[in-house]
Amino acid sequence: MGKVANPSVQTLTAMASAASCAPATAMVLSFAPHDAERWDRFVMDQPQGTFFHLTGWKRVIEKTFGYQPRYLYTAQGSQITAVAPLFSVSNWVLGKCLLSVPFGVYGGICAIGPESDETLLSHLKQLARTERVEYLELRNRKSGPRPEFHSNTLYSTFTTELSTDLEANRKRLPRDTRYMIRKAEKAGLQTRHDLDQMKDFYTLFVESMRRHGTPVFPRTLFDNLADEFQDRMDLLMVYAGAKPVAGVVSFLYRDTILPYYAGAGPEAPGLAANNLMYWELMRYAAQAGFRWFDFGRSKRNTGSFAFKSQWNMTVEPLDYQVFLVNRKTVPNFSPVNPKFELATRVWRRLPLRLTKHLGPRLVRWFP
Repeated sequence: MGKVANPSVQTLTAMASAASCAPATAMVLSFAPHDAERWDRFVMDQPQGTFFHLTGWKRVIEKTFGYQPRYLYTAQGSQITAVAPLFSVSNWVLGKCLLSVPFGVYGGICAIGPESDETLLSHLKQLARTERVEYLELRNRKSGPRPEFHSNTLYSTFTTELSTDLEANRKRLPRDTRYMIRKAEKAGLQTRHDLDQMKDFYTLFVESMRRHGTPVFPRTLFDNLADEFQDRMDLLMVYAGAKPVAGVVSFLYRDTILPYYAGAGPEAPGLAANNLMYWELMRYAAQAGFRWFDFGRSKRNTGSFAFKSQWNMTVEPLDYQVFLVNRKTVPNFSPVNPKFELATRVWRRLPLRLTKHLGPRLVRWFP
């Protein structure tokens, strides 16, 4: 056998140089308050980053509902390469679970590449196993199937691109929707944008949630959102004379406007107030330079889904993924679930004052 040659000094130097240039392994770290600025900067720079990945959502949810944040990220050196906004939620309905993120349309891992994504995903799965939770849910907008995860295909989201030509936006709407907008305009309804209308909005919101058979959020949620996102929020109200009849709270993120919380009085359908409200929001967003209108998620076979389907938008199934630990089936807390139909009917018949009192306590169970 021939002798194995010893590596030359030049070879050793080259190997050391290559090693020093190799990318550092991504490390998983826990979020700390001093990470907030660079976390948010990372989210804003990533195509898959969303409003609900921002640390402001963490502060609002933590302050309003008291859930325990478990925000994690990966870093290579000083550079963040992936983030996972995550909360631990525990109650008698859900048991203990990990959610990304509570009350958010979107969530899950936001990463610059597959290595950091896989590193963070493995850590989340191990965390779920260690804490013996019922399940881990990642509310990804898009991610594709993940090993050991189950798809939750209950929701879809609606989006449309806005034109700077307002008439082009109007013509793109179906004829029946344009008719309802004209009906509201002929009725003399007026609109106004201003966060100082929150008291009137919340009154309408409570009424709407009862009609839908759904527990209402506490007023403190909207106060905390306004404190945290004052420059990223819009409140549009619709008035019949001096009477508020409909309103919507929207989030402003990059080039997108997201109408998120809406309320309406009993007069609104007859006046076509909701149609005018969303058309005005489109007009306002287009003039302000926003490119996308994100109508948010809705469950199939619901009135909300049917209403949004009347606006000629792109319908996109959401790619929520659930990792089961102690639970054996994917959770389904939809109002169309037969298990909740009776509770929904009963809630609709309760006195408004009682739903306003009980709702904020119950809504915490269904994040």
